[in-house]
Amino acid sequence: MDIFAHGLWTAAAARGVNRKAPRRLRLPWVVFFGVFPDLFAFSVPVTLALWLRVTGGVAALPPGHHMPFRELAWSLYRYSHSLIIFTAAFGIVWLIARRPVIEMLGWALHILIDIPTHSLRFFATPFLWPLSDYRFNGISWGNRWFMLANYTALAIVYILLWRTSRRA
Repeated sequence: MDIFAHGLWTAAAARGVNRKAPRRLRLPWVVFFGVFPDLFAFSVPVTLALWLRVTGGVAALPPGHHMPFRELAWSLYRYSHSLIIFTAAFGIVWLIARRPVIEMLGWALHILIDIPTHSLRFFATPFLWPLSDYRFNGISWGNRWFMLANYTALAIVYILLWRTSRRA
């Protein structure tokens, strides 16, 4: 799924949880963790590519040579989109903070949303990495009909959140 939709879904989930939970989630942190996997995987490769393009560094490469931005992004993507890595990070933060940092569940929600919304053709989610390289062949979030359905669902969710908050 696209990063903007991840932010919107995690914000909607946090708003829903905040209505029922005794301890309120900090919305900015939930949204940060909801977009974190993509920021982690793509920020460095995109920044490097832009830097080389702006500075003319791409022209200095030997003919036929390409910078391994996709390979770097895939390496980082495996870490940030793994439920195994997420669980380890969540546990370490829990030990350090001496309480579960529930806002980090935005990261897990990101992974769970990506599993069925990525096809094997483009960054299928390696959610069991490093234990397994299994990836589910889902529906590509880039399909127009899927984008329309996704943002329509988001609009409905936000309208419902708004309407129910007005009643309360």
